[in-house]
Amino acid sequence: MWVCIIMGSDSDAEVMGQACAALDEVGVAYEMKVASAHRSPDRTKQIVADSERDGAGVFIAGAGMAAHLPGVVASLTTKPVIGVPLSGSALQGVDALYAVVQMPPGIPVATVAIGGARNAGVLAAQIIALSDDALAARLREQRVAMAEAVAAKSKKVEKSTRR
Repeated sequence: MWVCIIMGSDSDAEVMGQACAALDEVGVAYEMKVASAHRSPDRTKQIVADSERDGAGVFIAGAGMAAHLPGVVASLTTKPVIGVPLSGSALQGVDALYAVVQMPPGIPVATVAIGGARNAGVLAAQIIALSDDALAARLREQRVAMAEAVAAKSKKVEKSTRR
């Protein structure tokens, strides 16, 4: 099972690449594509259909401003969709956040923070890990490593501030 990452514009690639990095860290396959809910609706529909046919288990969709892409993707699949609201407008992404979280009943989109593509990647991996014990173990190991890193940083701070 793999993750299909869709963004509305190639200018979103740097932020959405954070999802790729999170998936790379735990060994989850993905493909990243550009499709606009408004400018290329047929392409969007085809990407979702092809991705489902080819085994995508989760979709991550990033969009700014009106941010319709995550909702459109969710309307085309029953697979989990994670929306990433992107900044870039005069409202710094708040408009995109509201657009992504305000989905009508029956067409949910899980939503992360504005620009939160990394957490979208982690959440996608967690969803896939529901049926992949090896991936679940890698995610648990990652959590242990994060906790150890915090403890090491604390020791460094404690040592430098001890009076």
